[in-house]
Amino acid sequence: MAGSGAPVLQRVDGTGLTLGIVATRWHAELVDHMLNRAIEAGEASNVDHITVARVDGAVELPVLAQALAHRFDAVVALGVVVRGDTAHFEYVCQSVTDGLTRVALDESTPVAHGVLTVDNLDQARARAGLPGSPEDKGYSATLAALDAAHALRQVAKS
Repeated sequence: MAGSGAPVLQRVDGTGLTLGIVATRWHAELVDHMLNRAIEAGEASNVDHITVARVDGAVELPVLAQALAHRFDAVVALGVVVRGDTAHFEYVCQSVTDGLTRVALDESTPVAHGVLTVDNLDQARARAGLPGSPEDKGYSATLAALDAAHALRQVAKS
C-alpha cells in the first residue's frame, strides 16, 4: 500500500477557492463514499463553492476534469479501476493518468488523481476511506488539490 510517508494534512485553508469534483459511476459503493469524503474535505477546508460532475467510466475523467479546470481553482478526479484478465487495465490506467496530468499542466490548475488502480476490490476498500480503511483517497486527494491551489495563489502574489 502506498500510504507510507504521506503528508498529514487534516485541512487546508480553502477560503476563496472553488473546487470541481468529477467521479465515475463504476463501483458506485466505493466511489460514492470517496465523493462524499471529497466534499467533506472541501467543506472542512472552507472552500467557497463545490461542483460535482459524474461520468460513466475512468477514461471519461480527463475531459470533464478539463472542463472543470476552466472554471475552478482545483479539481479532483475520483474512480476505481480493478485489474481484470486482459491488458485493458493498463491502457485505462495509463490513459487516465496521462490525461489528468495533461489537464493540470495545460490549464495550470491542480488536478488530483483520486483514481484507485487496484488488483482487487479489497485493495480498493482499503483505500476508499471506509470505516477501518487505512487510507482515505477521496479526502486526501481533495486536500492535495486545494493545497496546490493555495500554493499557486501564494506564488502568484509574490
